[in-house]
Amino acid sequence: MDFQTAVFFFLSAILIFAALRVITARNPVYAALHLMLAFFTTGGLWLMLQAEFLAIALIVVYVGAVMVLFLFVVMMLDINMDRIREGFWNYLPLGAVLGLLMVLEMGLVLGSKYFQVPISEAVVPSGVSNTKEIGALLVTDYVFPFELAAVILLVGMIAAVVLTFRGVKKSKISNPNQQVFVKAKDRMRVLQMPVEKD
Repeated sequence: MDFQTAVFFFLSAILIFAALRVITARNPVYAALHLMLAFFTTGGLWLMLQAEFLAIALIVVYVGAVMVLFLFVVMMLDINMDRIREGFWNYLPLGAVLGLLMVLEMGLVLGSKYFQVPISEAVVPSGVSNTKEIGALLVTDYVFPFELAAVILLVGMIAAVVLTFRGVKKSKISNPNQQVFVKAKDRMRVLQMPVEKD
């Protein structure tokens, strides 16, 4: 086994462990941190495939921006995990059926003849930049999926703000402008009371 294959298996093992911890971690913050680890190891695998732009974009965009947003949302929502765990056994049969259907679908897709590609070295002509090619594809053939992804991220940010909005707090606020221009006669009133004799 050469060094490149050993690095591939090492990164793949970390990626599988991190992906499993994303869905099995009880604390949502730990799940988000394991998702960050999964993104880092995926970036390493893309570096091995000589897709440097995709690897750096994954780390900068997802780890640097999206995951920070996820962590802020998770921490701001203050999710009550005990209340969520109460309904776990009620939804377990439905979740198990959906999980088996997804595993079956993934097996059918990955086992189809379309994914049986003969192993060969990719020949890239000299002077071709994969960054330039990806940019050209994003603004020509994949412009609508690119815009759709941007809209979905915007909707996610707006949803995070709406979910954390607890309504306007009704608190007494003092206006310094009114306090400066107040007059004594507006604040105090002298009452004239008749004197009572015993």
